[in-house]
Amino acid sequence: MHSEDDLLPLSGLQHLLFCERRAALVHLEQEWGENRFTVEGRNLHEHVHEAGRESRNQLRIARGVRLRSLRLGLTGVADVVEFRRVEAPAGVEIPAASGRWQPFPVEYKRGRLRSEEGYAVQLCAQALCLEEMLSATILEGAIFFGATKRRQRIAFDDTLRKATEAAAARLHVLLKGSQTPPPLFEPKCEKCSLLAVCMPKVAGWRKSAARYLEGVLDE
Repeated sequence: MHSEDDLLPLSGLQHLLFCERRAALVHLEQEWGENRFTVEGRNLHEHVHEAGRESRNQLRIARGVRLRSLRLGLTGVADVVEFRRVEAPAGVEIPAASGRWQPFPVEYKRGRLRSEEGYAVQLCAQALCLEEMLSATILEGAIFFGATKRRQRIAFDDTLRKATEAAAARLHVLLKGSQTPPPLFEPKCEKCSLLAVCMPKVAGWRKSAARYLEGVLDE
């Protein structure tokens, strides 16, 4: 179990699985950069959080739900948690509503429908936080893609749960180590908002030049 002081941002899991160097730049060095993708994503999240609560017969919708897991050492905010009425003894009780309700987290992403490990792990982490907070069992959730207005349902099976737990543990190791990993240029770097800060092409060239000079001096 982690203490309150040890809690790390849940959003760091997505950074980690995209690129460990990016996760360190954001959370260790406090670097941040904006591009069209990050601006559109932030605007989408703000719009979702500002919409407030909704009630539709057998459905309750909560937005901007604060999350925490002392087991994983994570804290953050769920874009949306839907509570669907179920038969007792399943589900949980919620304030100002009779009966039992099953939590169903929904994470909003700006792009088009696609499968990404970081997205699935981030959503699963939200579910694990809710399970710990509500003493519930949550079997699935969904990712909503803003560009196509479509949902991708995600099952929280044993494989995804273990991957999420491993990612949370790795994030703690990375950030406690206080050392930013070296850059490695990949095609995905071109879309990263921290490209100008990270400079993977320049740093990679310097590393190659250093190895060349070492070889010359050894001769």
